[in-house]
Amino acid sequence: MEYELVMGLETHVELNTQTKIFCRCPVRFGQPPNTDCCPVCIGMPGTLPVLNREAVHFAALAGLALHCEVHLKSQMSRKHYFYPDLAKAYQITQQQVPICGPGWLELSNGKVIRIQRIHMEEDAGKLIHNGSDVLVDYNRAGVPLIEIVTHPDFRSAREAADYLEQLQGIMRYLGISDGKMQEGSLRCDVNISVRPKGQRTLGERTEIKNMNSLSYLVKAVEYEFRRQVELLERGEEVCRETRRYDQKTGTTQLMRKKEAETDYLYFEEPDIPPVALSPQELEAWNRELPELPMQKRKRYQQEGLSPQEASSLIKYPKVADYFEEACRWVQKPSLAAKWMLTHLFAAFQNEEEKESGAFPLSPRQFGEFLQGIEAGSIRRNYAKEVLAHLIATGDPLEQSLAKIQKEDMGEKELETLCQTCLQLYPEAAADYLRGKKQAIKALLGAAMKRSKGRANPQQAQQMLEKLIHQKEKA
Repeated sequence: MEYELVMGLETHVELNTQTKIFCRCPVRFGQPPNTDCCPVCIGMPGTLPVLNREAVHFAALAGLALHCEVHLKSQMSRKHYFYPDLAKAYQITQQQVPICGPGWLELSNGKVIRIQRIHMEEDAGKLIHNGSDVLVDYNRAGVPLIEIVTHPDFRSAREAADYLEQLQGIMRYLGISDGKMQEGSLRCDVNISVRPKGQRTLGERTEIKNMNSLSYLVKAVEYEFRRQVELLERGEEVCRETRRYDQKTGTTQLMRKKEAETDYLYFEEPDIPPVALSPQELEAWNRELPELPMQKRKRYQQEGLSPQEASSLIKYPKVADYFEEACRWVQKPSLAAKWMLTHLFAAFQNEEEKESGAFPLSPRQFGEFLQGIEAGSIRRNYAKEVLAHLIATGDPLEQSLAKIQKEDMGEKELETLCQTCLQLYPEAAADYLRGKKQAIKALLGAAMKRSKGRANPQQAQQMLEKLIHQKEKA
């Protein structure tokens, strides 16, 4: 029997606010344990939460970017569970009335994933397993989160990875999260079930918690799909449970039986009044929306970039900003894309350096270099060397050209060189006369090699064509 994967995602996004969602503790990554926390974070009796308005603003921006209905009134709730990462034994979240209702996100293949809701909540602390001991770091407790919940619209692990990559880009372009999965700023819980192909009823689902890597997400989903199929084919049942992905074994492992909604004993948070927004606020926030990655990708492709070039350039906002600034000096954006991706990206050691946008040249320096290529003042056979010199020294373009680019051959010297190439490769000249126009490229390559870069390629090709036709007439 052939089975189908059915999957939905619950994605947690840490918001880039300066302080936590219910107190004034700073939001920072990598601080010493339990240094960014206070009585509110660690749930001391008698403390009262105060909602961070900037977290509300960021949550609404996410909803607007994902085509969601943003509710003018929403309500915080208490979700009860006893676990040491939340010392007060409940989490403040949104259950009955979230800040955002239905919306959607389009994948790169055009498929639309329906978003069920977006709600705000506080993050939990971090458990650190040290042998038989479990330590708790409350620095992360109270960091503002939004949880983006989809319908079970995914049919493959690759679709889920594409969705997360699109979502990551949107959060970065909005400026509301850095989206760093390796630091836990963006992580997701994956709800998976399988069913016979053609069946409409959903199978029993399991949940894989806290996936924070696209590659591990794909591996975990593919393993869990196989595991559930094997259970069904043996006549066994899939149990509703929460699992984790073990990177060392490449398998999912049981954590606990899955709780039901009633187990959390939700009720309205009594210490926080309803969250109220005005239509004027939403209109103002809607005007804040930048051009988002999918829109930018489509525009870049319309401007002549390949899908792969466009996808690479839009991944990080600072890279896209640099590209667009450099394009002010050129006629063809595809020229800037090619040189950026092939040569400037080579200066980066990792994705973090790309994300920072710390290019070795300013956009103007790079743009003027590209302008020189388009205008012909920088010959293609010297362009790589000129760019390397610019990066290494920071010299002005004119000074780099003077040091690197040799003077063009004179007409007489160029004519002698081309006559020599025609004598050495008469078959190529004959092919050109028979209509094989590409044959001139072999002759041009020979001329450039023998000139050691001093020949101007355009002038050399013109001279070769002129001499071939003169010989034909003679």
